[in-house]
Amino acid sequence: MPFLPGGAIQAPTLRNKSSIVREFIILGITNDPDLQHVLFIFFLLIYIVTILGNTSILLTVLISNDLHSPMYYFLSNLSFSDLCYSTVVSPKMLYDFFLESKVISFVGCVLQLYFFAVFASTECYLLSTMAYDRYVAICHPLLYVLIMNRSKCVTLTLIVYIGGFFTAGIHTSCTFMLPFCGPNVINHFYCDIPPLMELSCADTYMSKTIIFGVVFCLGLLSVMVILASYIYIFFTILTIHSSEGRHRAFSTCSSHLLCVALFYGTVFFMYLRPASDYSVTQDKIVSVFYTMIIPMMNPIIYCLRNKEVKEAVKSYIGRERRSSQKGAASLRI
Repeated sequence: MPFLPGGAIQAPTLRNKSSIVREFIILGITNDPDLQHVLFIFFLLIYIVTILGNTSILLTVLISNDLHSPMYYFLSNLSFSDLCYSTVVSPKMLYDFFLESKVISFVGCVLQLYFFAVFASTECYLLSTMAYDRYVAICHPLLYVLIMNRSKCVTLTLIVYIGGFFTAGIHTSCTFMLPFCGPNVINHFYCDIPPLMELSCADTYMSKTIIFGVVFCLGLLSVMVILASYIYIFFTILTIHSSEGRHRAFSTCSSHLLCVALFYGTVFFMYLRPASDYSVTQDKIVSVFYTMIIPMMNPIIYCLRNKEVKEAVKSYIGRERRSSQKGAASLRI
């Protein structure tokens, strides 16, 4: 009986479920050596900006007393989620640019998919929670401190992370409970659900249906929370008489709305489109966007469009410069 690369035994029929793939070969984004060098530099820069941007948000919210509010508490969790789910994919992808044979173990593939799904799902639920926070802040400003107290924020955050782990568990189990008898070549740059489903030697209809149902139901619930929150916010803003007040209320929501549009637009396009529209090249481009570009863009959007964050970042950088100058002066003395 012939063997395939990676220890997979070629099954003569689909009924042979005893053979198991022990590792996968990842094709990556491109096989062109010249293009690989350019892409490596490009994605390395993106990842560095992602790390610096999200770490800066985390440190700024932690250090600045002016940002110790529910809005920035959730923003710091969003930055943490962005940092984690980009890190699940990016280092391995960057390392693979230097390898002729890009191999990942079966267990490594399971873990990569699971933790990517954890933090991607967490981001989805965090965006809904942030929309609810903005609804309370704008529609019930006098009760905001009472409603969004510390206990409520911690409870909502726990629910978000538990939901992320639960959703990831369903996605991962539905994918890897399928038998993989070979081939073991993933036409992608990381372990994602659609290309893995293509490799299964069994009928994937039930697994795809469950995953589609979970994404649709939980995604729809998240979108409904966001839409309901912003409908109330919109009508509340219309009742504000001063243009300055309306502008201030809208500016607190614009950053969040941009992040929501970027994230939900790409995820829904990725996972809720018909199977007949599936394209490997298109899939890779969209995956690059939401695994690398969005985690980089979120802190940039909040820093550029949020006055309080910009001022806090400037204040933090100024303090660091002053402390370094004092340290250099003391050394000279």
